[in-house]
Amino acid sequence: MKIEETRLLGEGSVIGWWSGGITSAVACRLAIEKYSNVILVYIETGSHHEDTIRFKQDCEKWYGQKIETIQSEKYTSHIDVILKKGYVNGPGGARCTKELKKDVRFKYEKQNKIAAQVWGYEFEAKEINRAIRTQEQYAYTNPLFPLIENKLSKNECAGILAGAGIEIPMMYKLGYNNNNCIGCVKGGAGYWNKIRVDFPEIFKQMSEAERKAGASCLKDSEGKIYLDELDPKAGNPTDLVTGECGIFCQVEFAHIMDKRVSKIINGESSIYEIIK
Repeated sequence: MKIEETRLLGEGSVIGWWSGGITSAVACRLAIEKYSNVILVYIETGSHHEDTIRFKQDCEKWYGQKIETIQSEKYTSHIDVILKKGYVNGPGGARCTKELKKDVRFKYEKQNKIAAQVWGYEFEAKEINRAIRTQEQYAYTNPLFPLIENKLSKNECAGILAGAGIEIPMMYKLGYNNNNCIGCVKGGAGYWNKIRVDFPEIFKQMSEAERKAGASCLKDSEGKIYLDELDPKAGNPTDLVTGECGIFCQVEFAHIMDKRVSKIINGESSIYEIIK
């Protein structure tokens, strides 16, 4: 995997945010191949599938270095956040993302000297657009996008992992699009009905948490839809796309496609020429 020249970096470490997903795993590997001062960091939310631990260990062997784990000192899981905050999801985003990921990252940034941060956005129009918006709103992170540099899609990342002898995380094998928290509050009706089948105990815990908080994951034009009222046949069981739940999951204007995305897709410009 040949890596093109990227950006000039200042003093400090290059932080590779390893999320437990396919794309971040390959992005971190590419960063290690290019830079000598890479620190890999995983933000533990307490809500991932247990197979994420196995995947992390396999990646560490592949990388030849450990992945540092950091986590919230206040909350143990996304359900814990909901119970304590009485808030699920809204215009300002998911509260669990803020408490379990964003605030933890901000603290880490303040405590460490960082030259750049590596993100696993894949080579796909929507993700390239997120990369551009990330640079616009978080330029101080000096973001690096190795998958976009190398024109790698999520499927191609899965192929790279297979070539390295690494099995993809169990959540993908079960049919989910991401290895997010089990019971992501951004999931739709079809997603939650699959969680009901695959992880009935988590479905039950979230249902009870919703009632205690007086808030719900799902809503329609008439208002809240509590999980314990959800029609088991509602939603499309094959449409399991949940919103990206990362450190920058609520990137402003990510839904508005930047006209420069096509230049990157067509090979007219690199991501770094666009965001310089």
